[in-house]
Amino acid sequence: MRLFKHITKLQAAIAEQRAAGNRTGFVPTMGALHEGHIALIERAVAENDYVVCSIFVNPTQFNDATDLVKYPRTINADLAKLYAANCSAIFIPTVAEIYPENASPTPDIDFGSLTEVLEGAYRSGHFDGVVQVVHRLLDIVRPDHLYMGQKDYQQQAIIRYMLEQLSSKIQLVTCETVREKDGLAMSSRNMRLTAAQRAIAPSIHATLTKVAQQMGQDSIQDLEQWGKEQLTQKGFVVDYFSIVDGKTLLPIETFDATDSVVAATAAYLGDIRLIDNLILK
Repeated sequence: MRLFKHITKLQAAIAEQRAAGNRTGFVPTMGALHEGHIALIERAVAENDYVVCSIFVNPTQFNDATDLVKYPRTINADLAKLYAANCSAIFIPTVAEIYPENASPTPDIDFGSLTEVLEGAYRSGHFDGVVQVVHRLLDIVRPDHLYMGQKDYQQQAIIRYMLEQLSSKIQLVTCETVREKDGLAMSSRNMRLTAAQRAIAPSIHATLTKVAQQMGQDSIQDLEQWGKEQLTQKGFVVDYFSIVDGKTLLPIETFDATDSVVAATAAYLGDIRLIDNLILK
């Protein structure tokens, strides 16, 4: 496993792999790696000859400066996990390396409702930062395959749309959410939960699962309201609990309105914001 801090050296290593006819897989992260991240690495290792993982806490996607400061940094533990997972290369750039003064501008893409609903309605500018950094990283690595997790459903939907609009040859591979034994979606923010909060947190997945069981029996509006009430009663402050079209992320009136349906939620425990989703159809 090789560690890179500079773009030119990383690109030289990838060029060697490409010249040898090897495929490159790429997993972008912000560090504080958990088993969900490692599952992405393992999938990439299984499907590619050379795997690059980036660790970069991107300042442009944090609409809350406090959240940026509090975001966990566990670089030594991260490197050990990546080594054990047979990752080929680690890219840990500085902000100046990713955003130099002469950097090419991010393409102007109209994402329509994809960036305006759900997370977009509560985190102003967040997806502008996500698109900016992912586009920049893809321009640097130029992989054959990009691996992202389903937990960030909206994020991967936006990146998939970006790749389509740019007619990119990069294939986006979305991997199933990895969960703790009690159902809690693995997240770097989980390590900030208190013991009491950690005991409550699995209620998110339990509520989503119950909604899935009731699909078609109760109306979408009733299920959304029930989901909000359940989480509120458990002590969450709910931003949204929505059942939407899995492609457009727009609200739907009935389950028969589309062939793809997703239930998604975001809620706070204290000052820690957790997100999760479940594909219903």
